[in-house]
Amino acid sequence: MGPGDRYRHRYGALDGQEGDLWLPAEPHPPVLCLLHGGFWRMPYGREQMDALARDLAGRGFAVWNLEYRRMGAPGTDGRDILADVAAGIGHLAALAARGADLDLDRVLLIGHSAGGQLALWAGARQRVDPAPGVRVAGVAGLAPLADLARAHALDAGADAIAAFLGGAPRDQPARCAQASPMALVPLGLPHLIVHGDADTMVPVALSREYVQAARQAGDPVDYRELPGVGHMELIVPGGPAHAALCAWLDRTAPGGPVQCVG
Repeated sequence: MGPGDRYRHRYGALDGQEGDLWLPAEPHPPVLCLLHGGFWRMPYGREQMDALARDLAGRGFAVWNLEYRRMGAPGTDGRDILADVAAGIGHLAALAARGADLDLDRVLLIGHSAGGQLALWAGARQRVDPAPGVRVAGVAGLAPLADLARAHALDAGADAIAAFLGGAPRDQPARCAQASPMALVPLGLPHLIVHGDADTMVPVALSREYVQAARQAGDPVDYRELPGVGHMELIVPGGPAHAALCAWLDRTAPGGPVQCVG
């Protein structure tokens, strides 16, 4: 494995259980695990995050652009997706054991849209069932689906949330409580939430309400609401969302700044 390269790795035998590891030139870098959106559905995949992955690897981070099974594959629902995300994050320890020079004490999760729900969920999971050998140090949600019940009520993603949960939140209260970030605060981790107030796919109200609840629960949350910014702009390098993400990464990756800004 060499600097500046991207390597595809499988963490399971099923379709979708794979990811791309982007390596920087710097030795022993912190790791960013990217989780794409698309309302957990096929055909949306991790290629949405390729430009962001390439940019962040160029700034000194190892980037694990994680794929997961998506709804549309036979028999796949939200429980499979959550299991894949947990397994994919845990697979970082196997990659390090095989020779990847990764600082697994500095792993940060970054998710966009439905991937933001997955990132926040995975951050909360580290409290009770941490991945062996992997220390999650922070979570960033970019226009995240931070409250599944509220998102369903607002018709975000049409029937995607009901499909993910196996029914409407009121009909699947236990599964909703286990998967919805709003029900899981405090995460006990620093996190960043970025949302554009012109987002027509995931209402900005979800982030405003989540941030208030997380702060009241004691979580350190940096919130950036961007005027005139929509949904997909949040994963485009060079824009205001990217600047907010890079500044947060510099502050949050323990062990010293990585000088992401610039």
